[in-house]
Amino acid sequence: MSFAPRLYLRRAVGALVIVGALAAFPPSAGATKIERIVSPSGIVAWLVSEPSVPLIALDFAFRGGTNQDPAGKPGVATMATALLDEGAGDVDSKGFHERVEAKAIEIGFTATRDYVSGSLRTLTENQDEAFELLRLAVTAPRFDAEDVERIREQTLSGLRRATTNPNELASQRWWATAFAGHPYARPPRGTLESVPTIAVEDLKAFTRKVFARNNLKVGIVGNIDAATAGKLIDRVFGSLPANGALSPVANASPQGLGQKIAVDLDVPQSVLMIGGAGLLRKDPDFMAAFVLNHVLGGSAFSSRLYKEVREARGLAYSVYSAVMPLDYAALFMSATATRSDRTDQALEVMAGEIRKMAETGPTEEELAKAKSFLTGSYALRFDTSSKIAQQLVQIQLDELGIDYIDKRNSLVNAVTMEDVKRVAKRLLDGKMLITVVGKPQPAAAPVAAKGG
Repeated sequence: MSFAPRLYLRRAVGALVIVGALAAFPPSAGATKIERIVSPSGIVAWLVSEPSVPLIALDFAFRGGTNQDPAGKPGVATMATALLDEGAGDVDSKGFHERVEAKAIEIGFTATRDYVSGSLRTLTENQDEAFELLRLAVTAPRFDAEDVERIREQTLSGLRRATTNPNELASQRWWATAFAGHPYARPPRGTLESVPTIAVEDLKAFTRKVFARNNLKVGIVGNIDAATAGKLIDRVFGSLPANGALSPVANASPQGLGQKIAVDLDVPQSVLMIGGAGLLRKDPDFMAAFVLNHVLGGSAFSSRLYKEVREARGLAYSVYSAVMPLDYAALFMSATATRSDRTDQALEVMAGEIRKMAETGPTEEELAKAKSFLTGSYALRFDTSSKIAQQLVQIQLDELGIDYIDKRNSLVNAVTMEDVKRVAKRLLDGKMLITVVGKPQPAAAPVAAKGG
């Protein structure tokens, strides 16, 4: 549902310095001291200052992602973010790339359904150049015709490949059915019909409506103090409008539940997706659902789905489930890929495990192991400057509070068997929308009667 930023660390020495600095951060969530700072122009940011790391990692996000695409032009947000670092201000695309590479600076942008995010990684000694380039990209993207057409063709090439990709097709059909008439139904990258119609003015209009200070969340980590961080944040974002002009997006629930949609595609493996209503991040039962999902399909090697679908029957290499809270909807999703002649069996096993979990919940042993893993592995989200910056922004987007890191494991440990059993019925005891993409299997031939 998101697209990886392009990285400009082509020089091996610079790349190794950056990687070494990223890895140098103390891997302790509890030791991460977050400071709420306010820039001179009033922009709020969260800062983790670590003088021993010669690096600055900045992450930020603007609310309003592909859900702000014009109704008839999906793909605008994705195309706009792909072009932000293709020249800005008085620096053309070639010059921008050369300046980024010369200082081993990493700049990237991503469009998701609910927000546009960006990141900056730079050695402290190059901070002035890095923040100036980021300022240009955010406030003065050029959208030159040659670059627009190049990115357009790259996008169309990817969309053409997607027409024969079972994972892409299963996802597209699921979202289009579940959210028909809602912005979430629009393909984030657009379509083969919409992308050719996207004009430069569409790209400029998108950045004008989304890039505003009231939509902004910022996290900054590394060898930088509060005063310097505030000045650099203002340098990048201070000239943006105070308020954006986001189009309203309605809250939604997945539709089409109880349906099974089959898409014929001649491929060796079929892909199947199962999805239904989930829980919003602010729901009091969300943490219980998170723990429950780890038991069902959130663990790569110990979940029930993994054991029953892969280990016991060898139906698939990978199978998972996830709770997916969005800004305007919440989902439970599960998916796998399997040999076409075993699709029905895989679906039956997955549905059976989901149904069983809804009826009885996990065992005491499963619950204890899930809580132990989820609390023990939490520190791994904070073992580099880059990861910490990402977490600072995500926690702000989720509105969990600046003390969330300190209390998160206690929230996991507080989940009881009564909680997960209650949530299991709430989350899983309902109809699901299923999409299957693959080669249809012929029905078995009838057995001829003997004699005659």
